[in-house]
Amino acid sequence: MSLQPQRTIDELKELRALTGDDDGAQRVAWTDTWATARSWMKEKLAGLPVEYETDQAGNVWVTLRGKSDKTMLIGGHLDSVPNGGWLDGCLNVMAGLEVLRRIASEGTPPVTVRLVDWADEEGARFGRSLFGSSAASNTMNPDELRDLKDKNGVTLVDALARFGVSLDTCKQAHAQLKNAAAYLELHIEQGPVLESLDLPLGVVLGTFGVERHAIRFTGQAAHSGSTPMDKRRDALGGVSRLHLEIREVAKRHPSGVCTVGRVVTQPGIVTAVVGQADMTLDQRHLDAEHLAAMLQEAKDASQRIAADEKIDVEWNRIWQIEPILFHPHLIDLCEQSIMETCGVSHRLPSGPLHDAAEVARAGVPTIMMFVQSLYGISHNKIEDTKEEHIAYSVQAFDRLASKTMQWLAQG
Repeated sequence: MSLQPQRTIDELKELRALTGDDDGAQRVAWTDTWATARSWMKEKLAGLPVEYETDQAGNVWVTLRGKSDKTMLIGGHLDSVPNGGWLDGCLNVMAGLEVLRRIASEGTPPVTVRLVDWADEEGARFGRSLFGSSAASNTMNPDELRDLKDKNGVTLVDALARFGVSLDTCKQAHAQLKNAAAYLELHIEQGPVLESLDLPLGVVLGTFGVERHAIRFTGQAAHSGSTPMDKRRDALGGVSRLHLEIREVAKRHPSGVCTVGRVVTQPGIVTAVVGQADMTLDQRHLDAEHLAAMLQEAKDASQRIAADEKIDVEWNRIWQIEPILFHPHLIDLCEQSIMETCGVSHRLPSGPLHDAAEVARAGVPTIMMFVQSLYGISHNKIEDTKEEHIAYSVQAFDRLASKTMQWLAQG
């Protein structure tokens, strides 16, 4: 059986029709629609010489036994955000399935090949992304998740129980990585870089490190009419000035990004000077030293601004993850595969996090391949990629799998 990229495109459309509506994909993890998608996927395995299992974290594993227990993993996720796009996550799984079919058609592979559908990559319902992969990588702290609830008040614990998953045992999924020697993931870019370069495919160097903080400026609430401008201690002045300054911080560190995503003021009425202003800051970079410098520059700026405005400032870390660099040899193999498929390639980092980052954190040699996203838009029903480029991605990903198996067999 030769590789059939068009079948991947057709199956993606079939999945879209089965689990989407006029607003987009609705495969939110731990819901009936997600379960429907997984059952549909299982049916696609009919006739393949594979083993199917679900681990303690809800991850699905499809195993094609090879001549060696050394294992090449191909990963993705069927879950989506609400009203999501038709390719985010599921392209990885369906392209991986097509590669698995091609490998199986040629007899017993030199190494074992496993396709994994990670559980709850998006974290859309309970706010905890990378659930299944972080359980497998052993970086999850289950106690931090026990009190999570969705918008309807349903607890994560109860939602997991419907699918036979428990926070007390989910980290036993780590055993699935015992023989993992390489991990491959194909994904839409979700950004505008490849489209701006008019390139179909790119090699991912790694995922950005993230520093995410809550910042509070405290001044003095006062009457807007009776308080002279030179007597004000306006907390919003701190937020406003820091917001502008962090954009300059990012410019000083090429490839870095800084984002203020939320601002809340108190008392929050039209007739009062702001006494308290809270903001969030998200900073990302692929280089750990640059990321640390960006954070320090933002903190230094906040102190200068607070002094100028005669207000106070306080920082609290929300979350942090170090930059994750992918495997150098797999980066080279990925670039070779892309060049052989479409003649041109580009290396770029990933701003969004992916399951690949958790697998890499577990010490498994890891690589990602990006395919161009139209308009640079994702997590939206207008998310799209040219079918020609989807076909290229399946072909290049298949080449990468072959090269990786050969590398592992020789090692």
